[in-house]
Amino acid sequence: MIAPAITQPIAFVPLFMERVWGGRGLASVYGKQLPADTTIGESWELVDRPEAQSVVRDGPFAGRTLHELWTDHRPEIFGRDLPDVPRFPLLVKLLDAQEKLSLQVHPPTVVAEELGGEPKTEFWYIAHAEPGAELFVGLRKDSDRSRFKTAINEGTVADHVHRIAVKNGDAMFLPSGRLHAIGAGNLIVEIQQNSDTTYRVFDWNRPGADGQPRQLHVAESLRCIDFADCEPALTKARGESLVSHNDFAIEKWELPEPRTVGTPGRFDLIFCLTGKIECGAAPFSPGEFFLLPAALTDRSLKPAAASTALLRVTIPPTR
Repeated sequence: MIAPAITQPIAFVPLFMERVWGGRGLASVYGKQLPADTTIGESWELVDRPEAQSVVRDGPFAGRTLHELWTDHRPEIFGRDLPDVPRFPLLVKLLDAQEKLSLQVHPPTVVAEELGGEPKTEFWYIAHAEPGAELFVGLRKDSDRSRFKTAINEGTVADHVHRIAVKNGDAMFLPSGRLHAIGAGNLIVEIQQNSDTTYRVFDWNRPGADGQPRQLHVAESLRCIDFADCEPALTKARGESLVSHNDFAIEKWELPEPRTVGTPGRFDLIFCLTGKIECGAAPFSPGEFFLLPAALTDRSLKPAAASTALLRVTIPPTR
């Protein structure tokens, strides 16, 4: 299929997901047009899954799905040195946690294959944190598998989880196998492998929306949790680099003046954190993602407001 001329970045329509722990923060912080009278916990900004598809918002590819771009226009949009997989390898979300999420774990590759799930490694950037916000990540040093298993039966798992206070601009890398939960009062940018496999091990002894305890996956969780992962620290930036992993690389840029991003032949995914970004003739505000296609030659990002900052997401080449 012949691609239209590529002269501008590509933006997608977000998919809003109602969650019992969500709220209206994506509207108040980022001006998202949320459906009325709902608690939205997730905005899926870039997704290529059988059950959910990102759709191009405007421009020559308007109405096309991310899967169609990946399948029909991969060299022009994404480049040629990416993993040869049937779907776009990343899932990108914004999360609004007005209440804390269940304590959960994602499976490593080997265990995922055995359990019939999908492996997931992910990264969190704290875009907005209310006073007192925290993350639950890893185990305390005085915990181990045996004590943790006993705590599940006694409903005291909270005593074994490592807590980290967070503020705007903090970041956390979550390899598969890391026990974790997002605390209340966090609005988070989440970059992850294209997976929707999550095993809940503890839900803070609270009932679900129907008044009954939520389904847990205790046996699966115990197989996945890395019990040597005790008291991990927040991610420390190395210059502009926040994380460099086989599945994704993420940088944070301050943008006081125009700057060219990447090189033709490779795609870049940009998230506007603060200020405003102009790319081509298109303006992008905080809370918006856009994709710079591999074939796009004008890759200049221009600040259109004071204190402009962004996240840049790429996939490392396979060669």
